[in-house]
Amino acid sequence: MTIPLWWQNGVSYQIYPKSFQDTTGSGTGDLRGVTQRPGYLQQLGVDAIWLTPFYISPQVDNGYDVANYTAIDPAYGTLDDFDELVAQAKTRDIRIILDRVFNHTSTQHAWFREALNKESPYRQFYIWRDGTPDVYPNNWHNQSEQYYLHLFAPEQADLNWENPAVRAELKKVCKFWADRGVDGLRLDVVNLISKHQDFPDDPAGDGRRFYTDGPRARFYAK
Repeated sequence: MTIPLWWQNGVSYQIYPKSFQDTTGSGTGDLRGVTQRPGYLQQLGVDAIWLTPFYISPQVDNGYDVANYTAIDPAYGTLDDFDELVAQAKTRDIRIILDRVFNHTSTQHAWFREALNKESPYRQFYIWRDGTPDVYPNNWHNQSEQYYLHLFAPEQADLNWENPAVRAELKKVCKFWADRGVDGLRLDVVNLISKHQDFPDDPAGDGRRFYTDGPRARFYAK
């Protein structure tokens, strides 16, 4: 008999730390608030908790504009707080799933700040194109005279998954959290990471067919 894997049949419970439980009186939930509730989660029959982003972020998009993939926003706590959360969850056989926002970063991320320099190797971490003369888009960067792709807010610049260096850095991020005891990842908008590189016009549609469920998404995710 084949025993189903936990992520196939298990019960996962999504937690938005900001609104779960505040332990400091700041008015904002935090990681310690989650740590204090393993018994409650166990009573619910939860096999895994899925934590939405708690990383350093300007909070343009509720934390989905990540400025540092391996640092925790002080509003939510510290890495020590996270380690304690994991340890307490493990004592209850509760697994930890983290959101991975890998389609884009915040424009405050160190990679993007470096990418503003055309000569930087980080330039190719993002998707830049020349503009149409005299018709500049709203994501135009005057200094480099190009624009960058963003499918969400202007503060969320899309990563260039065609660049192997990008994929290598994101793997390092995954390993960082796996080494801290994380059991699984939820890949946010992973269906958008493969994009048509020619940026064709789409007069008969809304352009989504050129960046949604692209042919290389499966290859990238391996």
